[in-house]
This record gives sequence, C-alpha cells and structure tokens, in this order.
Amino acid sequence: MKVLSDNLSFSTGGFNDMIDITPEVSHKLAENGLKDGTVTLFVPGSTGGFTTIEYESGLVRDFTEFMEKIIPSDVTYHHDARWGDGNGFSHVRSALLGPSLTVPFSNGQLSLGTWQQIIFVDFDNRARNRTIALQFIGE
Repeated sequence: MKVLSDNLSFSTGGFNDMIDITPEVSHKLAENGLKDGTVTLFVPGSTGGFTTIEYESGLVRDFTEFMEKIIPSDVTYHHDARWGDGNGFSHVRSALLGPSLTVPFSNGQLSLGTWQQIIFVDFDNRARNRTIALQFIGE
C-alpha cells in the first residue's frame, strides 16, 4: 500500500464561492498511478469546506441561499466581537460542512456518481489563496 501526498492551489472569491475541483483531483490521481484506494482532501484553515454536489448554477444558488438562511452573514457573532474581522458566519458555516472529504477510487477513476462533483466552498468574507492537501492511499 502506498501513501502519496500532494496539493492543489487556487484563488477564491469568498462568500460561498464554490469551486469544482473534480478535474484537478482526477488529474492528480492519474499522475500518481494508483488504481484502487482513497483520496482525502483537507483544507488548512477554518473558513473553507468540502462537499459533493451536482455542480450546476441552480444548485449552487440554492446552496448559497440555504447557508444564508441557516447561518446569516448579516448578524453579529461572538467571534466578531473578539477578533473584529466580521467573519464569524464563515467559521460556523465551515464547521457545519467540515474541512475534509474522502473519496474512493477504483481502476484509476474517482468513484463519483454521474452528477456528483467534488466541491470546495470558501465561506470567508474576502478573497483568498487556498492550498488544499491531498493524500492518496492505495495500490
């Protein structure tokens, strides 16, 4: 069994910016030559997260509107009072979604459904440069 570490770097716009990183993860899988196993994605930091979703404009909008309903950005959070950075909502949203995702792969292909993509969501209240850790485990 091999363990291979890699990363992806990209820029985001904040405020629920959803980025489909499926092609980049698939490319990294092809580069490493593993056929069967899992890949774990992890974002260092506490204002981003991962999910799988059908990445299309209607659902992206639905997701953003849902997050705004359950964790509104226009209220004051205790975090904001302590740090003054106004991104308390970003931390709560990130904690709900989670900083990591594990996806199996078989025969050198990610085991995703037809309409399922790997999505990174940047919840912060500003644009960011992100580096995502990838760890492939398999043979």
